[in-house]
Amino acid sequence: MREISRRQALVGLGALTFLAAGCGEDEAAKKGAQDLTSNKAGAMANYGVNQQFKATEPLSFDVLYNNHPFYPIKNDWLFWTELNKRTNVTFKPVVVPLSDYEQKRALLIGAGDAPFIIPKTYTPQEEPFVASGAILAVSEYVDLMPNFKDKIAKWNLEGDLKELMQADGRYYLLPGLHEEIWIDYSLAVRTDILEKLKLEVPKTWEDLYTVLKAMKAEHPDLYPMTDRWGIPTAGGNLLKMVGQAYGTQGGWDYHNATFDTATGKYVFTGAMEQYKQMLVYLNKLVKEKLLDPESFTQSDDTAKAKFTAGKSFVISTNAQTLVNEYRSQLEKTNPDAKIVKIPVPVGPLGEVKVGTRLENGIMISKKALENKNFVAMMQFIDWLWYSDAGLEFAKWGVEGVTFTKDASGNYKLAKDVDYVALNPGAPKHLQKDFGFGNGVFAYGGSTKLLESTFSEEELEFQKVMKARKALPVDPPRPFNADEREQATLWETPLEDYVTQNTLKFILGERDLGEWDAYVKELEGKNMGSYINLINTAYERFKKEHG
Repeated sequence: MREISRRQALVGLGALTFLAAGCGEDEAAKKGAQDLTSNKAGAMANYGVNQQFKATEPLSFDVLYNNHPFYPIKNDWLFWTELNKRTNVTFKPVVVPLSDYEQKRALLIGAGDAPFIIPKTYTPQEEPFVASGAILAVSEYVDLMPNFKDKIAKWNLEGDLKELMQADGRYYLLPGLHEEIWIDYSLAVRTDILEKLKLEVPKTWEDLYTVLKAMKAEHPDLYPMTDRWGIPTAGGNLLKMVGQAYGTQGGWDYHNATFDTATGKYVFTGAMEQYKQMLVYLNKLVKEKLLDPESFTQSDDTAKAKFTAGKSFVISTNAQTLVNEYRSQLEKTNPDAKIVKIPVPVGPLGEVKVGTRLENGIMISKKALENKNFVAMMQFIDWLWYSDAGLEFAKWGVEGVTFTKDASGNYKLAKDVDYVALNPGAPKHLQKDFGFGNGVFAYGGSTKLLESTFSEEELEFQKVMKARKALPVDPPRPFNADEREQATLWETPLEDYVTQNTLKFILGERDLGEWDAYVKELEGKNMGSYINLINTAYERFKKEHG
C-alpha cells in the first residue's frame, strides 16, 4: 500500500449523497444516474450480500495493473484461473510498472484509452479526472453493489465516506474499506545495537534522538539513520510521521491546507508553527550527522543497501518490508542482526494516531457506463473487492491449495507456501507463484482478515497502535469547478515552494532564522488568497451538507 495515506488530501461525501446512492432506480435517476436497462448483459438477476457472483455469460474486463517488482505479474497464476472459474470473468491487465503507475494512469485517462477498471488510486488523485469528466460518479451506482453497501452500514462508515465527496455532492472513487483504522508504517530499528549500547526501544522522537546520538558515538564514521521512500515525495514516510507527532502534515500526508480546530478554519500547512517545529527537529538530526542527508533524495535500493550492509541502523518500514526486504537480506549479510518495527514514536501531541478507515480505491472509466456489461462489471467489482468471500480469495487464495481454515475461522498457509515469513523456507510463495495477496486486488476487509497474516510481533505492534486516540480527519472542503480552476493556478507553485524550502531548512541550506521571511514569500505566492478560497469551500460544504 501507499500511505495513504496516509499522502492524501481529504475531500468528502455527505450523508445526503450516501442515502441517495442507496435508493431505488427512480430516485437514482433524479440524481443523474443512467437508465441501465440495456446494460445488464451477463449480470445476475438476484445478486445479493455474500452471494457468489457468476456472470451468466463469459465476460472480460480491462484493468489497469500496477506491477510490483517483488511479485511481477505471471500469466499462469492460480489467481487468474480460479477467478475465472468462480466468476466467469477474465481480467485483461494493462500492465504498468509500479514506478510509472501514476504518470501512465494520467496519460491513459487523458488520452481516453484507460481501462474500465482503474485500481490503486489514492484520494485526491481522482480530482483532475473528475473535472475532465473522464471518470464515473460511482456514488450514483452503488445500488448495484450490495456488499459495499452492507459494509458501509455494518461498520458505520457513512461519516468516513465524507472524505470522498466532491462539490457536486457525489464521489468518484470506490475506496477499500477497513473495519478499523490500520497503522502500518513506522521505523525499523536494529535492536541488537540497542542491546549492545544498553538502550531501550525509543518511544518518543526525543528518545530516538538520544538513541541516534549513542549510536553515532559508538560508530562515528556512520549515519545511524538513513531513510527510504524519498522518491517521488521527499521524506515521504519520515515527514509524515514526525509531522503527525507535532500536529501538522508532511511528506506523504502533505497538502497545503490543514484544519485548525482552535479557530475552526483552515490554515496554510507549510506556514504553521507546528510545521516549523517538525523542521527544527529534523534539522537537528541532520546537523548532528544522525540522519543521512541523502535520505530525502536517494533511491530505495540505495537506502536498503546501506541498512542491510550495516552502514545504518534505523530506516522507515512497514510490516511486509521488514520481513521481505530487511530481515531476509540481513540473514544473509549479518545473521546476528535483530530488527523490529517499533510503534510510531510520539511527540508533543502525545499518544495519538492519524488515520482513516478508507484505503486506496477504484476509479471507473466513464466509458464503462455505455457498455452492455456495465451492471455485471459493478457486481463483479463488488464481489471481488467487497464481499467476504472475494476478500478472502484475493488475500489467501484457494482453500486446500494455498491455505486451510479451522472451525474458528483461523487461517493457516499450506506447508509448501510462504508469505511474510509465516512459512520461511517453503518452496512456493503466495504472491510470487500464485498471485494472491496482491496489492491491486487484496486490501480492506474485517480486522480479523487483516490480521490473519500478522505475526505475533506485528500483532503486538497493532495492539500498541490501537490503544492510541485517533485524531479526526480534516473536514471536507471540495471546490466547485471555478474554484478548482483558480486553486490549480496557486496550489502547485505553493506546494513546490514549500517542498523546496522544507529540504533547505532540514539540510541546513537555509537557516531556520529566516522562517518569517519564508512565510512572507509564501504570501507573495497567493497563500492568503488560496486559504480564503479553501475556507469559502469549507463553509459552503458545511452549510449544504452538515
